[in-house]
Amino acid sequence: MTAAPGTPLLRLRDVRKTYNAGTAVATEVLHGIDLEVAEGEFVALIGPSGSGKSTLLNIIGLLEPMSSGEYLLQGQSVAQLSDAELTQRRGRLLGFVFQFHHLLPAFSALENVLMPQLIERGRLSAGDRAHGQALLAKVGLAAAVHKKPSELSGGMQQRVAIARSLSFGCPLVLADEPTGNLDTQTADEVFALMRRFNADDGVAFVVVTHDPRLAARCDRVIELVDGRIAGGPTPAPGAPP
Repeated sequence: MTAAPGTPLLRLRDVRKTYNAGTAVATEVLHGIDLEVAEGEFVALIGPSGSGKSTLLNIIGLLEPMSSGEYLLQGQSVAQLSDAELTQRRGRLLGFVFQFHHLLPAFSALENVLMPQLIERGRLSAGDRAHGQALLAKVGLAAAVHKKPSELSGGMQQRVAIARSLSFGCPLVLADEPTGNLDTQTADEVFALMRRFNADDGVAFVVVTHDPRLAARCDRVIELVDGRIAGGPTPAPGAPP
């Protein structure tokens, strides 16, 4: 599904998340989030530990449901989608990069990049393999196609993870502390790589980071404090009021 021209890539309205709802220990961790992200935008999500960043990212990533509110992804509400429909949209529209790369040790770099296709179809075509090799070349790992994760440095493994997040050509990548486990130079290289995919291919990124240097290099910085966005609603650039 493609959104109408001018429609934000994602839009959240009054999104709340409560754990243990209906019990004496119910805890609301997100308190009415209003947020929009435009196609091709590169957004930093910052805030202290416990502010709700990972919970918000999980909701955007369709990994856990919101308790109330509205979430539109490419203009379509996700609230009424079946589990199968959520899985399909998660796989096709959203890429994920985490602090720890979560590569499968028994598979090569190429097979890890193409794991989404392998899971969906059960096999890899020659076209899939050519596509995966092209992605690895684009992240500077053309010579590592057949290497296992244990043969790669931490920065190289994160490059494989970035390539994997883009293997289906998704319009949005969600990155949760993608440089948090890397030294400063490698972190800068990985961040520059994400920005290159953003600039060259128009892929939007929402990046959770504790690194103020990296946040300052994003198009927009959104700060979460105690489950609320500091400063109020954050519309996408060019969105109508």
